Amino acid sequence: MSQFDYDLFVIGAGSGGVRAARMAAGYGASVAIAENYRIGGTCVIRGCVPKKLLSYASHFSEDFEDARGYGWNIDGARFSWPALIAAKNTEIGRLSGIYSTLLKQSGVTILEGKAVLSDAHTVSIGERHFSAKNILVATGGWPSLPAASKVPGIEHAITSNEAFELPDLPRRVLIVGGGYIAVEFAGIFHGLGAEVTISYRGEQILRGFDGDIRQHLHEELTRKGVKILLGSHLSGIERRTDLALAAQLAGANEPIVVDAIMYATGRTANSAGLGLAEAGVRLDKTGGVIVDSYCRSSVEHIYAVGDVTHRIALTPVAIREGSAVASTLFGGVPVPVDHDDVPSAVFSQPPIGTVGLAEADAVAKFGVVDIYKTTFKPLRHTLSGRNERVMMKLVVDAKTDRVVGAHMAGADAPEIIQGIAIAVKAGLTKRQFDQTVGIHPTAAEEFVTIRDKRTVRAKE
Repeated sequence: MSQFDYDLFVIGAGSGGVRAARMAAGYGASVAIAENYRIGGTCVIRGCVPKKLLSYASHFSEDFEDARGYGWNIDGARFSWPALIAAKNTEIGRLSGIYSTLLKQSGVTILEGKAVLSDAHTVSIGERHFSAKNILVATGGWPSLPAASKVPGIEHAITSNEAFELPDLPRRVLIVGGGYIAVEFAGIFHGLGAEVTISYRGEQILRGFDGDIRQHLHEELTRKGVKILLGSHLSGIERRTDLALAAQLAGANEPIVVDAIMYATGRTANSAGLGLAEAGVRLDKTGGVIVDSYCRSSVEHIYAVGDVTHRIALTPVAIREGSAVASTLFGGVPVPVDHDDVPSAVFSQPPIGTVGLAEADAVAKFGVVDIYKTTFKPLRHTLSGRNERVMMKLVVDAKTDRVVGAHMAGADAPEIIQGIAIAVKAGLTKRQFDQTVGIHPTAAEEFVTIRDKRTVRAKE
């Protein structure tokens, strides 16, 4: 008989925690998982899934306009925000139920409530206490807001969490931030009919992405009518008698008057109040759990996966990390997690897909790189009349001819880059790309037909 109640206790039933729990149970381990809200975590409840559903909805306004170029006469189309939110909530409930069912079918014990470490081997939920041989922290992240001392009136702002549950669609929206959540919601709100302004303190939106991609998306959003204010930040928010919000930008003479202010300035690890530091777990300066390549913390039997570790905040990465922990602990095969060449998508409008190194990072790493880039109007818009362009780019190590980065902005970019990511991960060369026959007529064929090259060298 084991001296512990469970071989593995998972705190947080998001994508990473659920995958680890199910796999560990499949290996024969006794497993419990605790969740204080709803099964499914950020991705299912208030992240990837609802965001993409809203993104789908926002595309129809342009689709209806484009249809006229193809002979369709679309009259009388109307949009209902409450109907969309209700449909979204129904789907989220269905998915959460599926996650719960899968856990139960796997033999995992589901515990409701906030789990806190009482000591390195004990997890408490209220007055209930459970001992565990191993503990996995998978509590994800949480949107951050500035303190009221820095932005007076910040209590009037919302984050992406609240944006999914607004009772009505705001007519005018100010989005603070320039990351992927900011540009995605800019596209959603604008596509559904709101006037949208982005305020970002940086020099260009999408910090960390390839420079050409950042510039291209800026131009496309601006062309659609989204206003982007760079090098700006809010100094205060005031609620007016008509329920509108006055957002004062530092250095501006007049405030921006809107109906909603959404902050998308980053997320922090959801680790506060879990008893981690008291149990000996080392955290970084913003609360992220510090782990090694096996997702092991500074306490040998306590692991962490997903956004709470401040590595790559993507659902598939959390799932891969959860799988690795289960295999390492109970599968007999220690599995480190490979975080190189992880593909990602931004469901902006137009969407972005990317994998591998950005141009600047490749130059810094290899010294000399060849850049292949193309921009063009896609076939669809030759009849729709829409002035939207696609951009594609390959980053190639000049010494080995290996493709070390692929980036795209345009319709279906995430779907296309998922396939290209296999080639980049496999280390294929530009010559092998060129030897591949394209599918015509598609946008994707450009990735195997790009010929125009420029060589970039690191500055001495």
